[in-house]
Amino acid sequence: MDILAAQVGGLLKSHGLMLVTAESCTGGGVAQAITDVAGSSGWFERGFVTYSNLSKQQMLGVREETLKQLGAVSELTVREMVAGALQHSDAQVALAVSGIAGPNGGTADKPVGTVWFAWGIKHGETHAQRHQISGNRAEVRAHAVHIALQGVVNLLNQMTRTA
Repeated sequence: MDILAAQVGGLLKSHGLMLVTAESCTGGGVAQAITDVAGSSGWFERGFVTYSNLSKQQMLGVREETLKQLGAVSELTVREMVAGALQHSDAQVALAVSGIAGPNGGTADKPVGTVWFAWGIKHGETHAQRHQISGNRAEVRAHAVHIALQGVVNLLNQMTRTA
C-alpha cells in the first residue's frame, strides 16, 4: 500500500494537484495510507470520514433524497460525495468510497462486500465503479483502500495521456 500511495503522491505532485478523500466504509483508511507517506502534506489537502448518512449530508452535501431513494452504497451517492469534497476543500482531485464491509448489513441487491467508488477532477468528469469484494471486514476495507488509490493513479495517468 505504501508504494501505491507514494505513486499517487508522485503523480499529484507532477501535475501540481491536491487530493481530497471522502470515505465511509474505509473509515479513513485511504487518508491513513496517504499520510503514511512522508511529504504527503504537499499533495493531500484533507479527508472527510462520513460514516453516517447525516454526516454525508452535512459535510459533503449529499442530498437526503439520494440517500433515501438509493442508499449510501450507490453510484449517485459517491458521485455526490466527490462533488461535495471538491466543493468543501481546496483540492482539485477527489475520491469517494462507500460500501458494506460486513459482516452484517448486506441485502440481496447489495451483499456484503459491495463497494462503490468515484474519482473526479474539479470542473471535470467524475468516474464511478462498483466492486464486489470478497473476504472478511478487514479484507474488504483493505482491498477498498487499494482500489481507491489505484483509481487515482488511473485518473491521473489518463490526464497525462490526454494532455
